[in-house]
Amino acid sequence: MKTTPFTHFHEALGARMAPFAGYNMPIEYPTGIKEEHLNVRNKLGVFDVSHMGEFWIKGPKAFELVQKLTTNDVAALIDGKVQYSCFPNDKGGIVDDLLVYRFSAEKYLLVVNAANIEKDWNWVVKYGAELGMKPGVELENASDHMAQLAVQGPKAILALQKLTSINLSELPYYTFTHGEFAGEKDVIISNTGYTGAGGFELYFYPEAAMKIWNAVFEAGAEFGIKPIGLGARD
Repeated sequence: MKTTPFTHFHEALGARMAPFAGYNMPIEYPTGIKEEHLNVRNKLGVFDVSHMGEFWIKGPKAFELVQKLTTNDVAALIDGKVQYSCFPNDKGGIVDDLLVYRFSAEKYLLVVNAANIEKDWNWVVKYGAELGMKPGVELENASDHMAQLAVQGPKAILALQKLTSINLSELPYYTFTHGEFAGEKDVIISNTGYTGAGGFELYFYPEAAMKIWNAVFEAGAEFGIKPIGLGARD
């Protein structure tokens, strides 16, 4: 099984670990799923979602390829906007659902489900080639080179604002920015997440994982922050 940059934190905190999408992931911590769920609803919690997949699509034909690969209208995006979408297959079905991040007209980040990284990547490469996109597009599977934390809950913005000069209150739902966070440069800060409790998702290089984990938990201590497993997410 693969591990994330945070696996040693989960184990040290007594998490019950189990295989998920090929990764050794925390299912629940000693306090239990119910308490974790309530903590996210009422305060804030941190999910390790580093197992998710991330693909970069860049170049003069990047927009054309993403528009053809996904069902939603990529032309509706502006820089800093996120879009929920899916890959349709060629049989009237769906390959996977995903998020599309627009950095510019020639730079997009696709975030896909952990269990489907290889399948989704092969799909993108296959249709990129069939559509004759090269050399007008550059594809990169960055899944092993990005870590991700989802800090969710009504108190998330109060904790995370301590760690960046970016005004997080100016980031509407399904928008993102990137800049310095917890002393690390080029962290993607995204107002997304599936808890319904508000919060942000942070993308950064694995080398910064320990520093960012510690900074987030220190900043959230006064608000009752807790690590949250996949059981509570589900």
